[in-house]
Amino acid sequence: MPILNRAAELQGEVTEWRRYIHTRPELLYAVENTAAFVAEKLRSFGVDEVVTGIGRTGVVGLIRGKGEGRTVGLRADMDALPLTEISGKPWASETPGKMHACGHDGHTAMLLGAAKYLAENRNFNGNIAVIFQPAEEGGAGGDAMVKDGMMERFAIAEVYGMHNMPGLPVGHFAIRKGAIMAATDEFTVSIKGVGGHAAMPHRTIDPIAIGTQIISNLQLIASRSANPLKSVVVSVTMFNAGHAQNVIPSEASFAGTVRTLDPEMRDLAEQRFKQIVSGIAASHDAEVEIEFQRNYPVTFNHTDETDHAIAVAEEIAGTGNVIADIDPMMGGEDFSYMLLARPGAFIFVGNGDTAGLHNPAYDFNDEAIAHGISYWVRLAEQRLNA
Repeated sequence: MPILNRAAELQGEVTEWRRYIHTRPELLYAVENTAAFVAEKLRSFGVDEVVTGIGRTGVVGLIRGKGEGRTVGLRADMDALPLTEISGKPWASETPGKMHACGHDGHTAMLLGAAKYLAENRNFNGNIAVIFQPAEEGGAGGDAMVKDGMMERFAIAEVYGMHNMPGLPVGHFAIRKGAIMAATDEFTVSIKGVGGHAAMPHRTIDPIAIGTQIISNLQLIASRSANPLKSVVVSVTMFNAGHAQNVIPSEASFAGTVRTLDPEMRDLAEQRFKQIVSGIAASHDAEVEIEFQRNYPVTFNHTDETDHAIAVAEEIAGTGNVIADIDPMMGGEDFSYMLLARPGAFIFVGNGDTAGLHNPAYDFNDEAIAHGISYWVRLAEQRLNA
């Protein structure tokens, strides 16, 4: 079947909500205005229970069906990014230095549209928990909501997430079983050497030379330590040292990220990272401090729940418009914490030919709204078949 008629009818109204949220971006956990907007809308729809402050600023609405049954969770993220928007749209961000560059405004609006539909019709048994999460962009808001007892409080049995994808045509979906997005670990390395005159390097322990050697050798993790069939990316994204052209500094530092799709590879990458950094520093008589922080885990789609998600997406979009085995991506997603707590699946919905995510020219494509609402509604109804 195509998109739901009611979802198409809601398109204009939900677009207005999306653009309202877009003009007022908020970062990380400081999404108080967005959360208040969400809670007010849920109450106006007649959602049975609206709870705020979960995971600091998250919102959960519980919609009860016609009969007894399980609870299925549907999740959207609310936070924006610290970028200055250059889209030129009439609804562009009104806050310099903040913008919805990842489409979380669209995710929130689509789930609100689905909540309105589900509260109107209640064509299911059990309960739907609509989850609006803060701090996806580096703040681990998904983890915070799980640790705050959300799954137990609402007796959530399984949980689903959705994200827009630029480059995938509107009306199309993409998903895969197993690892669909990477674990995202972060590191900072500080090298302490001995500074001195640039003309007399033999009297120094040059942290820049040592740092560049370390950075070069870190690429051996992927090329010589990892199984070639396993994915690992080590990226150094910052290097800081020195203040003068004729002075070798006494300290240097660099930082970056490690991305993996497999728990064993994640362990190996961390082990080899520390060995390489410590070993090269020691060989040059330099001191080194390593901070290696495990961030978001792998986003891992469960088999049965992914099969259900594929079936619903094909019902909405048609079999030829659903990629059921998309290549995994090395970006991270903190919906992974919810998938560790409960079985579920994470799917991508097409955003069309738009600027990429985290790009200052990006804008969510409102033509995707009815497709996203239809997916949420049919997934909820099928998982809680009345």
